[in-house]
Amino acid sequence: MLSRRNVRVKVMQRLYSLAQDKDLTFDQALKAFHGSIEDTFDLYLLNLYCIQKICSFATEDQKHRLTKHIKSDEDKVFTDKLYNNPLLKSLASNKALQDKYKKLGFFDIEEDVLRKVYKDFVKEEMHQKFILSSDNSNEEIVEVLLELYRVCRKNEVFNEVMDDRFAIWTDDKSLVIGTLKKTLKALPTEGPFYMEHFPDDDTVYNFGEFLLKKVHSEEKELEKMITPVLENWESERVAIVDMILIKMALIELINFKTIPCKVTLNEYVELSKSYSTDKSKEFVNGVLDKLMKELQDNNIIAKEGRGLVDE
Repeated sequence: MLSRRNVRVKVMQRLYSLAQDKDLTFDQALKAFHGSIEDTFDLYLLNLYCIQKICSFATEDQKHRLTKHIKSDEDKVFTDKLYNNPLLKSLASNKALQDKYKKLGFFDIEEDVLRKVYKDFVKEEMHQKFILSSDNSNEEIVEVLLELYRVCRKNEVFNEVMDDRFAIWTDDKSLVIGTLKKTLKALPTEGPFYMEHFPDDDTVYNFGEFLLKKVHSEEKELEKMITPVLENWESERVAIVDMILIKMALIELINFKTIPCKVTLNEYVELSKSYSTDKSKEFVNGVLDKLMKELQDNNIIAKEGRGLVDE
């Protein structure tokens, strides 16, 4: 589930920590990098848990409505099928998944917090139509669950739960959302299905860890390459994040033969827009463009694969 873009962000953050904290060792930074990878996966599981938990409130809602002495028309037709359906049951009955939730401490989340999200969702038109329908297909249930997830993401309380548990929610939000949607669309499921979304070794080790180690170990050599192209700039005056991104891009250009140069250039320019100063986009783009041309002229960049040779 982890994209190269997310890995680049995590590497950048660890390199920034090393630059800012002189007491931080590289081994500690490397451990933190791998910890952030696990956090992304756990964040995905937290989103899945919250969907399941929010749906479960439909059962207590039905019980409450049945105890009313005077029932509204809505109370009379209400059922707990938001939770009592084959798709949600496949999650609730998945022992491996429930054990994982428990191990991660998700059961400790205050129920009233998620109950507020449920109360907002039952007012939605799609949920009301869902309740009134006499027979719902799995596809229709999935659509309701996707709508519930959309409501969750708009809900301040839901986002607070994510932020409180994982500081990476903002950075990894789009990635987690995409993975969670795939999971909902694949229901019902069984076994440790969620492990198929655990980050693969190639992305984590061969790309991310390599990138982190290489930038750290070749820092002085990289600075020697960068300094000559910093027109009217002293390297000490360049924003720390900008310098880190440029160094990362150089390592990627030289060492990853199957990643097109244009992709690398665009990715790091985009990161500078999100994580550095207002002027960083133009600066990083200009410096990298010059460095890339120099590397190509000196035959230091060698790309392999169809469509990459002339990049």
